[in-house]
Amino acid sequence: MARNVRPAAEHGQRRRIRHMGAALLAAGMLLGAAACQGAAAKTAGPRPTSAQPPSPAASKPVPTGTPTATPTHPAGPPLLLDTITPTNDATVGVAMPISVKFTHPVARSARAGVEQALKVTASTPVTGAWHWFSSTRADWRPQHYWPAGTRVAVDAHLTDVADGNGRYGIHDYHHAFTIGPAWETKVDAPAHTMDVFLGGVRQKHFPIDAGSAEFPTWDGTMAEMGKAPSVHMTSCSVHISCTPGTPNYYDVTLPWDVQLTASGTYVHFSDAHPNPGQAGSHGCIHLSLADAKWFYAHAHQGDPVTVTGTPRGLVHADNGYAAFTLSWAAWLTTSATGPQQTAGSR
Repeated sequence: MARNVRPAAEHGQRRRIRHMGAALLAAGMLLGAAACQGAAAKTAGPRPTSAQPPSPAASKPVPTGTPTATPTHPAGPPLLLDTITPTNDATVGVAMPISVKFTHPVARSARAGVEQALKVTASTPVTGAWHWFSSTRADWRPQHYWPAGTRVAVDAHLTDVADGNGRYGIHDYHHAFTIGPAWETKVDAPAHTMDVFLGGVRQKHFPIDAGSAEFPTWDGTMAEMGKAPSVHMTSCSVHISCTPGTPNYYDVTLPWDVQLTASGTYVHFSDAHPNPGQAGSHGCIHLSLADAKWFYAHAHQGDPVTVTGTPRGLVHADNGYAAFTLSWAAWLTTSATGPQQTAGSR
């Protein structure tokens, strides 16, 4: 059985789903993890082979008048999902993609069939597409941000679907979630400012410190991954310095942390820069204590944070959930079935 996903046949049992919520971040990902610098997460796995799926076993001749046996699944090990993000029944921001991870690689030759089995419906129809970041991860996003208030469902009709490497689906899965209010944050790194909008109307204007010239912040649009009231951050875990007393060494626990990338970019308060507006960080975005607390209280998984003006370049789109960093044309380059409009859902 796949971890962290709920088969459609088991609606009566709520299964625990691994996701990037605050509890997971605090307990599993954030403890001992450093922030503010580090390479983008590498998710690309080994190049899959194009093995042909085995044919279903032939049934034995049935004597005249004998009832036909119930068909069996094709022979082969199971094709299972590892996770579906966002969590079932979650409310997320307008930039949140649907991210599906498989337990084993899906061959290129089978990806069109797999995409067709992953049906996305929405109460407000949108045009969207799948994008394969690796042989085990496929994300779906609309061409533009989700409309606020949209109800979205993902039905993975994977029973008997082949992965091209000898595996076949043995379960269907169902996830549903809701798009919350249209929060959006824009960071101007050279100007040391951050503006927070709700429905296109500016709510806050903050002075900030972004990354220094030596350790610049990522450019691009990053969907907030989650948040935690405090995070232990060390320079050693992001390969800056492991020797106390050396330049750029740090080992601190800081409050009001909103995570932007898997590689360790956060919006948070830093006691090294309690009055931001001109200094440089190790790649994170620093707010004052009061501003960091306000931003934390209003942050939601999937809210877009767009950073501009840094020398580092665009964040990799699979470094967390940065799907909207890619242009629509670039997003379509790895889709096996191309853009499609979602069917309406109730």
